[in-house]
Amino acid sequence: MGKVFVEKITGKPVAKQSIEIVERKGRGHPDYLADASAEKCCQKLCKYYLENFGIVLHHNVDKGLVVGGRSNPKFGGGEVLEPIEIIVAGRAITQAKKKEKTIKIPVEELGVEAVKDFIKGNFRFLDPDKHVKISCKIREGSVDLIKVFEAKRMVPLANDTSFGVCFAPLSPTEKLVLETEKFLNSESFKKTLPEVGEDIKVMGFRQKNRIRLTISAAMVSSLIPDKSHYLNVKDEICRRVEDFSSKITDMDVYVKVNTADNYRRGIFYLTVTGTSAEQGDDGNPGRGNRVNGLITPCRQMSLEATAGKNPVSHVGKIYNVLAKILAEKILREVKGVDEVYVKILSQIGKPITEPQITNIQVSLEKGYSLANVSADIKSIVDEEVANVPKLTSQIINGKFELF
Repeated sequence: MGKVFVEKITGKPVAKQSIEIVERKGRGHPDYLADASAEKCCQKLCKYYLENFGIVLHHNVDKGLVVGGRSNPKFGGGEVLEPIEIIVAGRAITQAKKKEKTIKIPVEELGVEAVKDFIKGNFRFLDPDKHVKISCKIREGSVDLIKVFEAKRMVPLANDTSFGVCFAPLSPTEKLVLETEKFLNSESFKKTLPEVGEDIKVMGFRQKNRIRLTISAAMVSSLIPDKSHYLNVKDEICRRVEDFSSKITDMDVYVKVNTADNYRRGIFYLTVTGTSAEQGDDGNPGRGNRVNGLITPCRQMSLEATAGKNPVSHVGKIYNVLAKILAEKILREVKGVDEVYVKILSQIGKPITEPQITNIQVSLEKGYSLANVSADIKSIVDEEVANVPKLTSQIINGKFELF
């Protein structure tokens, strides 16, 4: 069986199909908060292990739950009545023997600190000490460091039979959805329109050459004195997004904001903290964006959650990152490739540098054939797969957006 299999895509590229649906959950969305909590906990553990033991010890903290709280937002004020609960769960080495001495590792304390740091750095009105209850349900393990250091000399073995998937390039609709959420959650936008909270979801629907963006934007109640002000903020979001869209695409873009509002019944999307998690909306790791930052039902994609998985041997994380790197590099460096999909399959117990198969599917520009591109594609795959262990430190240091 061939390790690298290159084939030509038949059919229209997504950008040329009649219908396209794309979604992006922003950093204040409960599912994003669940992903971020798991990943920040993972990164914190990795750095502690490296600093104290010189190696990343085994752990997986990719399970968890954001349990919505209870609040009473109202024009000009409001309060959180019951805190949001964030739970990170998994397995981790909590004690290790070194020179006959058993060292206890404060896994749960590190996890709580990591989640608090994320909230402090990404929310303006959500107080992690006042509005959030954080707990880490991480089960105990132990390891003899001598055996770990012996294993360190080897290429890590895949701890699962799983696959990574990604594609390139983003279609104009995908790029618009991704960049719109980042625009609305940018520091510059918040300075000029601070009423808009961090919980933003953008749903893009393209039909031929027309795009409809449906934006869900949590509003900060203390900054909005009345209905009139609320409506003005909604109108301003529409205006700014429409203007922003013209810089991304020349297609017709129509923007709607908070379409569930019902003014006659007094229903407005108001929050005290800027996230819907304060009032009963829950979240789970893996229910949000894929490794390219989007949810793309019109594309090939994996349901594997990248957040919280250890970056040494868990292919559910590593191979998704690798697939993104390969797709973008092939598109960038191989002449004649118009669109590329990458799927990489591991086999549990085998070195991560030896996937069962790397499948590359390409759409080619007119005048090009597989014979023109296959050798260059295989060369890129061989190089990047051989270097996959180097991704570990880059993931730990947050080089890649994982969701």
